[in-house]
Amino acid sequence: MPSLRLGNTAPDFVAETTQGPISFHEWIGDSWVCLLLSIKQSTIVNQREHLRQSCSLTLVTSPLYALLSWLKSREGTSISLLIFKSVVNRMNRAPDFAKRNVKVIGISANGLDDHVKWAKDIEEWGAKFAPTTVGFPIIADQDRKISTLYDMLDEQDATNRDNKGLPFTIRTVFVIDPKKTIRLSIAYPASTGRNFDEIIRVVDSLQIGDKYRVTTPVNWKKGEDVIVHPSVSNEEAKTLFPEHTVHKNVPDESAMGASISPDLPN
Repeated sequence: MPSLRLGNTAPDFVAETTQGPISFHEWIGDSWVCLLLSIKQSTIVNQREHLRQSCSLTLVTSPLYALLSWLKSREGTSISLLIFKSVVNRMNRAPDFAKRNVKVIGISANGLDDHVKWAKDIEEWGAKFAPTTVGFPIIADQDRKISTLYDMLDEQDATNRDNKGLPFTIRTVFVIDPKKTIRLSIAYPASTGRNFDEIIRVVDSLQIGDKYRVTTPVNWKKGEDVIVHPSVSNEEAKTLFPEHTVHKNVPDESAMGASISPDLPN
C-alpha cells in the first residue's frame, strides 16, 4: 500500500470511540482535524501529551512522595509512573485548537474498555491539581485496520511491539482540512513526544495561506510578517496588500514574494 501524501484525501472509516461510533468524514464536517496516532496509552510519553491537551496544570508545591503514594495506591491503574516535574506548568491546549476550528481525535491499538479506563485514570490524576477532562474522542483500533489504512504501523523498530508481537502504531500527527485533504503529516520515533506548539503553528500557517495568497517564512509565528505568494504579481500585490513591503535585494524579483504586515484585510 503506498504511503499517504500531502494533498491526498484522508481515508474514510467507521469506528468505535469513547464518545460513540463515528463515520470519520461525517464527523469532520466543516472543521479542521488533528488526528493523533499513539503507540500505546500506558506509555509515559503519551500520558504527558494527553495531560497537556486535556488539563491546565499549575505549579504544585506538594511533595513528590504524595503523588507517588497516590499512584501506588491505585492498584490496576493504567497510568504508568509519571515524572512529576515534566507535567507541572502545562497549559491547556484544547482552547487553542477550538478557536482555530480544529477537532482533535486520538487513536491507538487498544480496546475501547482500555480507552475508557485510561481516560478515567487521567482525569482522576489530573483533578488532584487542576480541572481535567479528556474532552476528545479516542478511537479503538485493536485490530489495527485504521492504522493500516493510514499506513502507520511500525515495521522497522523491533522494540515497538505488543506482547503478541504485533506492531504498534507510529506516533503520528495528521492535520486534515474541511475538504478532507491531508495538509500535514509528521511521524515521530517511539522515544519522542509530539510538539503541540509546532502543530498549532502549522495550522495557523495553513489557515492564513488558504485565506490569503501568502506563505510563511522559516520559524514564522502568528502575528509576524508573511510573504506574498510568488504567483501574485507586484501590481496585483499592490491591490491585494496595499501596505506590503517589497524587498529589492532578492535576485529574482519575479519569484521573490513580498513581505506584508500581519494586519491582513478581512
